[in-house]
Amino acid sequence: MLMPVSALPGAYGIGCFSKEAYEFVDILKEAGQKLWQILPLGQTGYGDSPYQSFSTFAGNPYFIDLETLIEDELLTKEECDQADFGENEEEIDYEKIYNARFKVLKLAYKRAKKNGLMESKAYRTYLEEEKAWLADYALYMAVKDSFDGKSWDQWEEDIRLRKPEAIVAYQEQLSAEIDFYEFLQYLFAGQWAGLKTYANEQGIEIIGDIPIYVAFDSADTWANPKLFQLDEENLPVAVAGCPPDAFSATGQLWGNPLYAWDYHKKTGYDWWMKRVACCFKLYDIIRIDHFRGFDEYYAIPYGDETAENGEWMPGPGMDLFWKVREALGEKPVIAEDLGYMTDSVKRLVEESGYPNMKVIEFAFDERDTGNASDYLPHNYPRNCVVYTGTHDNETLLSWLEDITPAERRQVRKYLNNFKDSGKELCNDLICLVMQSVANLCIVPMQDYLGLDNSARMNQPSTLGKNWKWRLKEGQFTAELQKEMLELATRYGRR
Repeated sequence: MLMPVSALPGAYGIGCFSKEAYEFVDILKEAGQKLWQILPLGQTGYGDSPYQSFSTFAGNPYFIDLETLIEDELLTKEECDQADFGENEEEIDYEKIYNARFKVLKLAYKRAKKNGLMESKAYRTYLEEEKAWLADYALYMAVKDSFDGKSWDQWEEDIRLRKPEAIVAYQEQLSAEIDFYEFLQYLFAGQWAGLKTYANEQGIEIIGDIPIYVAFDSADTWANPKLFQLDEENLPVAVAGCPPDAFSATGQLWGNPLYAWDYHKKTGYDWWMKRVACCFKLYDIIRIDHFRGFDEYYAIPYGDETAENGEWMPGPGMDLFWKVREALGEKPVIAEDLGYMTDSVKRLVEESGYPNMKVIEFAFDERDTGNASDYLPHNYPRNCVVYTGTHDNETLLSWLEDITPAERRQVRKYLNNFKDSGKELCNDLICLVMQSVANLCIVPMQDYLGLDNSARMNQPSTLGKNWKWRLKEGQFTAELQKEMLELATRYGRR
């Protein structure tokens, strides 16, 4: 099941680590599911994308359950009920969440400080264990707030360039704000650990997502400029994206800073070892986004308005993953290798041994003549993970409506089904991926429900309407639960 934490039902405007999350785990268990894939848990910023977070190590404070804080007497129900988190239970209003959530959490922080929680052994131990990233993150967020949320490249030069005297001055000036952000991470870590432990006890493993890149406006880039391709002013030399193709005439300009791979290699990929280790504390299995970027990455000159003038540059290849195995042992990883696959990328995936991804929606695309057949189930190897669609795709229902008549005929021919339509045809496609030889099969919640694109999570290269969908209370019915259990049993996936 692919289901973001943010999309869970519940009070206070956004899905979180609440009782509804525990109930969702129970339902998954009863439905015969073994895997719950979520989106990255990092703190989101402009655009609300979990793939553009303020830190690759920090968790999103939006996911802290306020009802738990009420039980712990750090908040009152009245304080939470009076805050305006948005009234639409089917969509997240990120502006209202941003304006209200931190105000409420600051009340919890003040009470925690007053009642001595900040002096507890558990709290001090957490700060010590996570200090390698937490101190920089908390300072970064406090300074960012002091500059009205501006990106760090627009801060005063002394703190932008992390001059030692400026670091000390801001640490002293913003000590309460720094403590606040450290406190939020303590709450996040404790609540998530409780939910993950519960899921594991019910036989549910968590698949987490690790974006290949970090955001430019992040504590990672500000605190560790040597890790990235930045100039003397700590501005990017080139940025990440994808070249023009059949889907986009000007390519995709993501804008993330690119890694200085030579420097990473000199350090034994130390930052990457810490990053991957952190992910395996959060998740049981990790899906590495844009895996082909480790073979070759697309570098676009900084300042360009499109991705048309970029060039492919060599990545670290297996050298990085040998180091991961050396440091962490064999770990379960999924390689997101979607897009145009060169021979060298295929060799990297094969050499890594990681299962790659198959998306059934890609199997019938007339534009993708080079790769489409790789996504047809009769061509799958066992060592792969099949999806009906990902968070970036249309829902199955809308995809079936939007593809060309010729593509729809191909779907029907492949299914040998010339009668059904709509949700019935969606169900046939779910059965198709479930009965494939792929070792793992992931289906988004929206596809099980037969929802249209009003429930789509993300449309790449767009802003403003993404990451908002939420599951309504009671929408995951007992009937659907029974259907899922029957499918999992029928195709040996329990």
